[in-house]
This record gives sequence, structure tokens and C-alpha cells, in this order.
Amino acid sequence: MKKTRKIAAAVLALSLVGAFALFGCSSSNAASSSSSAASSASSSAATQAAEPVELQVFAANSLSKAMEDVQKAYVEDGHDNVTFLDTQYKGSGELNEMLGAGSYADLLITASKGSMDTAVEKGYVDKSTRVDMFVNDLVAVSKEGSGLKDVTLQDIADHKYTFCVGDESVPAGNYACQSLSTVGVYVPAGDEAGKTGKDISGKGGSFAEGYTPVLDTSVGNVCKHAESGDVDVAFVYTSDVYRFGGVEIVGEVPGDTHKNIVYPGAITSDSKNAEAAAEFLDWCLTSEKAAKIWAEWGFELA
Repeated sequence: MKKTRKIAAAVLALSLVGAFALFGCSSSNAASSSSSAASSASSSAATQAAEPVELQVFAANSLSKAMEDVQKAYVEDGHDNVTFLDTQYKGSGELNEMLGAGSYADLLITASKGSMDTAVEKGYVDKSTRVDMFVNDLVAVSKEGSGLKDVTLQDIADHKYTFCVGDESVPAGNYACQSLSTVGVYVPAGDEAGKTGKDISGKGGSFAEGYTPVLDTSVGNVCKHAESGDVDVAFVYTSDVYRFGGVEIVGEVPGDTHKNIVYPGAITSDSKNAEAAAEFLDWCLTSEKAAKIWAEWGFELA
């Protein structure tokens, strides 16, 4: 009887050992399979995230210094798969002309709503991606050490100073003409005749008799005319003082004499990297690192 019990106990013990062995093996295989699947998924995600992307940006000339720093920070902030091609910094009107002539870009940033309106109307950008990015101020600048102070629009109207503004392709020039129209220096034409300030585009008109400002094709060049002393005063953005140096603010143009200075951005209609361009655009507007850089160069997020 005792022998029978011993045999039965031995059989039971062997059965339990076998069951545990099978369970352990099964659990180990399942864990191994799960780990392998997770590793594979992680590897796949990493491969997908690291897929090389080349972005072509068209940006208003006044953004050049700030945008260079922002692009560098973006790559360093976990986007080392992104390469920025030769970013084009031009007057907003010229950027539109380039797109119209067939030049390729993924992202367009202009220095005025009017320029972006044109890009939308012409089909250069995807309207649904349009967003206001920055605001700026218009100021009067002169070369450092000029001794000028508190220059006003009326001073220009009184022929006290020679001055420079951007031509019709330059948004800063358009804003300046809007302001100068309020003191009779700039005269609107066509449908805008008789209107001034915010109610005009700053295009298509002419300067009143006796006023012959120096005109140039970019806000950067306008600033250089003041720095070199070619003119007493130039009308540029606050950010240009940070960007170029060599000039100092000698007067602030009242904000109510011109349209609000806004920089809109949008993904182009022909972008082959729309998703990557949208991610960069979003980072420009939401990242603390980006915000710090914009502020350092005189730009305020809209």
C-alpha cells in the first residue's frame, strides 16, 4: 500500500514539474515574441522618423538672420533628419514672382497680408494652411551717432530730412507710403485717390511734387542707405535695427497711420513635403526655443 502511494506521489510530482516547465517555456516564448514585436515596431518608427527631408523656404528679406538661427535650432531640437536648402530671402513681391515663374518652395512667409493675399489668389499656397506668424513696427532710422531725435512724419513733410523707402515690391515701403500719405508726402491714385493711411495699399500712387525719396528693392538696402549716410532717414522695421546694426531708431511711426504689420506663413500648393513643412511651421510658433530667437531679433509672435 505504501509502495503504491509512493508511486502515485512520484507520478503527480513529475506531472507538476512538466506542467510548470511547459508554462515557463510558453511564457518565455510569449515574452520573447512580444519583445521582438516591440523592438521591430520601435525600429520601424525610428526609421520612419529619421527619413531625410529637404525643405525649401521662401521668406521675407527681413527674416533672414532670425530664420537662420531658428532653422539651426530646429535641427538641433530632435529634427536632424531635416535639411534646409538655400532659403530664399527676398522682398515679398519678388518671392511671389519667383513662385509664379515656377520656382519651387515648401513654405512661404511674407512681410504683409497683401502679399500673402496675392499668393492665395494666384494659387501659390494652400489657403487652409495660412497663419499669421509675427507682428512688427515701422520706425525711422538714421546712421549711428547722427544726433537726430524724435523725427516725425511732419518733419519729412516739412523737408527737414532726405529719406529712403522701399519700392512698391517691398512691404515696408508700402507701409511707409501709407503713413506718409497722412501728411501729404505720398499721393494715392486710382480708386484710392483722396484716401490716406490704413485705407490705401501704398502702391500705384506717387510722391507729391517736391519730394524725391531714394527708393530701393529691399528693406535691407533701405537700411543701408541710412547707415551709409546717403540719406538722413530711412523707414524700416524695428527688427531691421537688430538685424543690420549701424543704424539707430530716431523716430517711431504711429501705428494708426498704416495697416497692421503682420507676417503670414503658408505651405505652398506644390510642396512635396507638406507634412514636414507644417511641422516646422508649428514648431516656429509653439516652441519656447523659437520664441526666444524671434524675440532676440525683434519679432513678436502674432
